[in-house]
Amino acid sequence: MGNSKIMIIDGSSLLHRAFYALPLLTTKKGLYTNGVYGFLTMFYKLQDEYDPDYICVAFDKKGPTFRHKEYEQYKGTRQSTPSELAQQFPLIREILSYMNITTMEMSEFEADDIAGTLARVGEEKSLDVILVTGDKDYLQLATDKTKVLITKKGITELEIYDKNRIIQDYGIEPRQFIDLKGLMGDKSDNIPGVPGVGEKTGLKLIKEYGSLEEIYENLENISGKKLKENLIENKNLAFISRKLGEIILNVPLDKNIDDLTIQDPKWKDLKSIFEELEFKSLLNRIPAEYNGKVEKVKKEFKALDIKSKDFLKLVEEIKSEGKFAFKFIIDDSNYIENDVIGIGLKTLNGITNYIDLENEKIEFVNSFKSIFEDKSIKKIGHNLKIDIIQLFRLGIDINSYTFDSMIAQYLINPSQSDYSINNISEEYLDYYGIDRDELLGKGKSAKSFSDLDRDYILNHISFLLESVEELEPIMISKIKEQNMESLYNDIELPLVEVLASMEFIGFKIDEDELKILGREYDEEIKTLTNDIYKLSDIEFNINSPKQIGEILFEKLGLPVIKKTKTGYSTNVEVLEKLIDQHPIIEKILRYRQIVKLKSTYIDGLVNLINRNTNRIHSSFNQTIATTGRISSTDPNLQNIPIRTEDGRRIRKAFVTDTNEFRLLDGDYSQIELRVLAHISEDPKLIEAFVEGEDIHRKTASEVFHLDIEEVTSELRYRAKAVNFGIVYGISDFGLAKDLNISRKEAKEYIENYFNKFKLVREYMDNIVDAGKENGYVETILNRRRYIPELSAKNFNVRSFGERIAMNTPIQGSAADIIKMAMVKVYHELKNKCLKSRLILTVHDELILEVHKDEVEVVTQLVKNIMENSISLKVPLKVDYVIGDSWYDTK
Repeated sequence: MGNSKIMIIDGSSLLHRAFYALPLLTTKKGLYTNGVYGFLTMFYKLQDEYDPDYICVAFDKKGPTFRHKEYEQYKGTRQSTPSELAQQFPLIREILSYMNITTMEMSEFEADDIAGTLARVGEEKSLDVILVTGDKDYLQLATDKTKVLITKKGITELEIYDKNRIIQDYGIEPRQFIDLKGLMGDKSDNIPGVPGVGEKTGLKLIKEYGSLEEIYENLENISGKKLKENLIENKNLAFISRKLGEIILNVPLDKNIDDLTIQDPKWKDLKSIFEELEFKSLLNRIPAEYNGKVEKVKKEFKALDIKSKDFLKLVEEIKSEGKFAFKFIIDDSNYIENDVIGIGLKTLNGITNYIDLENEKIEFVNSFKSIFEDKSIKKIGHNLKIDIIQLFRLGIDINSYTFDSMIAQYLINPSQSDYSINNISEEYLDYYGIDRDELLGKGKSAKSFSDLDRDYILNHISFLLESVEELEPIMISKIKEQNMESLYNDIELPLVEVLASMEFIGFKIDEDELKILGREYDEEIKTLTNDIYKLSDIEFNINSPKQIGEILFEKLGLPVIKKTKTGYSTNVEVLEKLIDQHPIIEKILRYRQIVKLKSTYIDGLVNLINRNTNRIHSSFNQTIATTGRISSTDPNLQNIPIRTEDGRRIRKAFVTDTNEFRLLDGDYSQIELRVLAHISEDPKLIEAFVEGEDIHRKTASEVFHLDIEEVTSELRYRAKAVNFGIVYGISDFGLAKDLNISRKEAKEYIENYFNKFKLVREYMDNIVDAGKENGYVETILNRRRYIPELSAKNFNVRSFGERIAMNTPIQGSAADIIKMAMVKVYHELKNKCLKSRLILTVHDELILEVHKDEVEVVTQLVKNIMENSISLKVPLKVDYVIGDSWYDTK
């Protein structure tokens, strides 16, 4: 049986490490928790791995130590602790007290000294000692019985040092690190050391002479005139530095080893604080009897594998119940092309039935088509967009789907990063099951469903459908509590079918047009490459920022604007500042632009064309943007450049299916400014939109104190930047940068704007105050966005939160409005049995493929719906264009 173990943790060091290793995490109330969460994750990992009998966490106490008396400038260069970290120290102390973990801190001494003393006492009592820290100073404490665990790569890895490892790695004994500190000093603690002596020289001297005393007794034998001079001139500093760097081993502790014995935590208090801090994964460590509910367990789920002979019975059960949950099993993430493997169907309170669609697809369609299309039968599921696409592929329409747990959770918590059924079931239910990612894995080693035994598939599908059924009443109740029922039922839920249809239909691509443009880009890239080589008088890798930096700043001698850790910065901002310095700059900027267009939008688009449909089927994401906006991926059709002719030309390749169709683009005019006018109720803004004035010209006349007729195109451009800057909570710094004017001038513009549009300023102030009070802001239709940044003590973080608070109700309301229009347009086209169809949305515009016989009726239909989808205090205005390609409509 092994020795008993004591683990001593440098609490201050570990919390610092965790804070900087993890992104800023906050609770919904705005409390910062990343340092605490990282600390606890590492703590539990260490406790599980080493199973110590005694634990102590040592902290630094505020105030000067004996080292400050020795050397006044000790730690004098340390920056003050960020408030986001400082507020986490009391939290971790409170949690450790609930865990019954002894913490120690002492006036005059540091955590290192407490740890060193405990290590010595532990060894004297024949304990194995484990020291955990991010501070290499602790290496001086390593012995045959004391291991030092140093955090590496933040807190994810640990380097383990004992006496032998140190001798092997450094060639010196652990205690000789104290002498090494005397020579090297320590910039982070402002310990001076001997100037010019780094680790390499210091180690060489210690290996040769053994100690500071020996070094100074053998000065005449040390080679290097400058080194010898530095040692002589700084002898006093060397010995002071050694004293500062030595960890004290005889601190008068007020606790003994027995006080550090592991005890059961105060489970109720620990559970309460983990819930308050939203540490869901750590709640798994609370025993079931203290949880107030059944411990979350990994359940086994059962499903029936049914054949076509059982279909009729299941159909009758579904008709009788009037509601069922369903989910397709698809072999890959390409939902447009890959065949489905099977489908799970579950009646309420009944068992899940699984149908093998690889063998019984036709029988399934014949038996269940009417059930899916029956308006009197409700359907529920998770991430239904994917399932609706499969129904479309099977020639089945869908009616009356009434619950999607993924969409519901998005409304409840729009900033969540993972809406998997496993995550949601763990949050609301007392169990979890086998999720898709767990079954299939990720990355290169990912499997497909067809590789799995049927039992795994049955377990997964049953878990998913049982969870959906149990989640529905809980989540709908939360949505009602937050007054988002209409937003959920009238916009987000019906939108699922709209996006499924858009993905299923896709956008026709003229590949020849893309290839023509690609060849032109190739020629230009070739010419630019030759020009750049001539101007630099050398061939190099133009795609390498490092090599570009060397050419520009070393070979050509251009002024260095900015340096990074890896060398010279050559980003766009830097190059634009140098544009007048040398003709090569313009060529490099153009080269980068064309190479990006070619790889992303020519080669990239060609690779994404579906060879069965000759169309691109982008994925439309409903649960990504916290503002409520829809985004698209593979490809991101919302990101195709519009401001340059190069970018616009790419849109020439986006065409209609046949000559029977044309494209219609309906675009909301200045929707966010109209929403701002409605929300702020500013009379001047409202008047401008009601009277149909040019809002940017109107703003220019107000801000620059001119008559409308006197406003030039340049002043209108500046006013436009101010208008949209106000919407996004822009600062004078940001506006100055956008307009290339002084901050003073930009500040004057913003102040003039708020003096003229007084209720806009009032709205901005009020919404920030409301956000701070509630922890969230809302759109016109009650979509919430939580903004923990508003309660940050750090000015920059808080300012960012204030900009989000100002913008979210505006941008989010605009997103709500266009979603409402999409749902109404889609259903009108469907109800009227028109051939025209909605195929794309980009921010404030809708793009439809319109049959040539329906152009007039559909144009009117789209314009009416978009302009009247909601009643605001100002009119909504839609501009529309019809063309044969997307290029023609812009």
